[in-house]
Amino acid sequence: MLLDPSPPLFPADWAIAWGEDAYGLWQACAIAGVRQVMRWCPPGRFLMGSPTDEPERFEDETQHEVTLTRGFWLAETACTQGLWQAVTSDNPSHCQRNSEHPVERVTWSACQDFLDRANRLRDDGLVLRLPTEAEWECACRAGTRTAFSFGDALDTGRANYNSDFPYNQGPKGEQRRRTLPVRSFAPNPWGLYQMHGNVWEWCADWFGDYPARLMSDPTGPADGTSRVLRGGAWNFSGRRLRSACRRRHPPSHRRASIGLRLAGD
Repeated sequence: MLLDPSPPLFPADWAIAWGEDAYGLWQACAIAGVRQVMRWCPPGRFLMGSPTDEPERFEDETQHEVTLTRGFWLAETACTQGLWQAVTSDNPSHCQRNSEHPVERVTWSACQDFLDRANRLRDDGLVLRLPTEAEWECACRAGTRTAFSFGDALDTGRANYNSDFPYNQGPKGEQRRRTLPVRSFAPNPWGLYQMHGNVWEWCADWFGDYPARLMSDPTGPADGTSRVLRGGAWNFSGRRLRSACRRRHPPSHRRASIGLRLAGD
């Protein structure tokens, strides 16, 4: 099957700015008066999960092929406190240093309410949502097959995590003990910032075991008790930041290490 890598319409009706750079196509939208840049993630096939020889992997990361038949737009950063507050008039975050820090202490259910409000505020054709787990990992990898989008080694010059627990006997580095602004490190090859570390990001799916076969546009189990989170966080070990690492919590769970990233169609 041949997949068209281009978005269906560029620029889209919802775009207030757009362009193409070294990372690919981007468009900006306005949400409650806040500018949000979205990056195009093209359709295609990729290996989801981790190979059996990846250091410090978990057993629930069975590697399998996934095809995404449709591209999607993904926010180039985690949702900021400024954007969340503009939509909800509230800021639940623990680390409230400035509006460019990621919002945290948000439940999956609160994220759904936020998205409903954000979509009701707009009438331009862009429907905001959480990414599926497969979309999230595809975007995180951005065409790479290594443990991280920047290679197989991790240090605190590339991500925000608990450096007391480095990855694969790597260096300890700087211990920050809090979130950082959402553009604190270089983006991945698709222009997405901090897909590794800072805050965990909720995904749309219920958590479930991976099938040992090729999957097309997977959306997870039909029901369950826990939703998927991805990416690792400022207070978690280096192994948790790997592209393949999965975490789960009930939809009502909230911590100062949990945020979200917007996807859109």
